[in-house]
Amino acid sequence: MIAIVDYGMGNLRSVANAFKRLGAQVTITQDQKTIGRANAIVLPGVGAFGKCVENLKKLGLFDFIKETIQRDKQLYLGICLGMQILFDESEEAPGVQGMGVIKGRVPRFAGTVKVPHMGWNSIEFMKKHPVFDGIPEGSHFYFVHSFFCEPEEEGVTATKTSYGTSFASSVCKGSVFACQFHPEKSQIIGLRLIENFIRLSDG
Repeated sequence: MIAIVDYGMGNLRSVANAFKRLGAQVTITQDQKTIGRANAIVLPGVGAFGKCVENLKKLGLFDFIKETIQRDKQLYLGICLGMQILFDESEEAPGVQGMGVIKGRVPRFAGTVKVPHMGWNSIEFMKKHPVFDGIPEGSHFYFVHSFFCEPEEEGVTATKTSYGTSFASSVCKGSVFACQFHPEKSQIIGLRLIENFIRLSDG
């Protein structure tokens, strides 16, 4: 069973529907015990970093999910905000601490590029992860974001994408895989990534 975390933000239904379409058993939940029993945790999200932290803490899920991730006993898929929350801090919410599972920060796009970064863009592999099995270099995924992740740790960046600057469009560490793009909105190539994640969660 795959637990999709409901903390009041994000496109939960479209994520759940993508998993169900591929035959996965999914539960949308706010319950610690249900999340703890799952083979994998999915944390999607669209919105503000600070509100994400606030909502997760109100539900008693912030520290619980952080500790679960750090034990490496369950797979974790973070999508968009679900990736950013893994980092130490974001320019979007000064003074608000993220989970710090991955050392680094989340700055805002600067310069002349249009913000948000919205639409299709390609990935460049830095580190091949099993979720990318059957997905070619240069494949296009769908993005919607104004802030991007800047890891300080070596070896955690799985893919990079260029938009005014080269940024980490996905990261992996232990049982964690997280992406800035939206696989559930990325048509066939996104479904392939989700299918690969389901296969990994099945062990």
